Amino acid sequence: MTIQTSICPRCGQPTEGGLCPQCRAADTRLLSCESRVTAVYCPVCDSQKRGKTWSDLRMPREDLIADLAVSAMSIHEDAKNVRLTVRSEETASNRTACTLDVEATLYSVPVHETCEVEILWQKEACDRCSRISGGYYEGIVQVRATDRKINGYEREVAVSIAEQTEESLQQAGDRLSFISELEDSKDGVDITVGSQHLGQEIARMITGALGGRYTTHPKLVGEKEGKALYRVTYSIRLPYYQKGDVVVSRGDYFEVREIERQQRLRVFDLKAGVARTLTEAEVERLIGNVREAESALVVFTQPNVVGLMDPRTYRTRELDAVPWTFPVEGQPIRVLRDEEQDRLVIVG
Repeated sequence: MTIQTSICPRCGQPTEGGLCPQCRAADTRLLSCESRVTAVYCPVCDSQKRGKTWSDLRMPREDLIADLAVSAMSIHEDAKNVRLTVRSEETASNRTACTLDVEATLYSVPVHETCEVEILWQKEACDRCSRISGGYYEGIVQVRATDRKINGYEREVAVSIAEQTEESLQQAGDRLSFISELEDSKDGVDITVGSQHLGQEIARMITGALGGRYTTHPKLVGEKEGKALYRVTYSIRLPYYQKGDVVVSRGDYFEVREIERQQRLRVFDLKAGVARTLTEAEVERLIGNVREAESALVVFTQPNVVGLMDPRTYRTRELDAVPWTFPVEGQPIRVLRDEEQDRLVIVG
């Protein structure tokens, strides 16, 4: 020891000045914890409340417990190389006991401390579930078709779009964009929504997928904080013809690809294999939709002629070959049946 070397006033060990690292670490509290933390959650949807704000729970319960326990803990600012372990035990239906085990380096000295935190689980109906249970809504999306009833496919697509749009908005943080009811009617589907934003998005997405148009019909229902409150009906009218319909015009067959305004159809000529435009007035009749197509086995191919096995009668039928398909003997090809003409129509 040189004359310039300091010694620790407590243990007498050499030090650079003041207490040595071991004594300094012994005098410093590494870890402090609140004895209890309250977690408010919705018993219906499991969303969590932090302060005055509700948010959907997007983590496993074990991770939530660890997160809540850690939120009740503070570690000394000089601690380094911190390693934390959380152990939990359910002590009652609304209580969880947590043990926090912390290892760290404090003033270059390894230290280890533990503390106990109790989580108290408190039930409360969230903002969204309160509105749903109270029958609150801001709009209804009514899906109907022009001069016909909607079919099963359109119904399925409309419901799927509505549910996906609801999920997308809620994942983006719009908790009050919820669907409170999906109801089948004799003519279509009624979708009751908790926000006008959701209603607008559903109407836009359905008409984008299935064609048609929608109109909005607001109704004044009251006033809140000096602002008028409206409920909006989003009235969707799907077109008479839909994507995939196969129609007859001047004796030829066409697949509807798009429905334009002013009763015009963008179609695919199933004979020539080219795109065309038809007016609804030029359509003589509808034979079906490509979703209903059957698989027919290719029996033989010749220039300009293809032989197909009728999937209903199992007899070979000769059809004019179409230039946009490449049938292979022994392989299936999709056909639609024209019952009125007793013909098979190749649709791809």
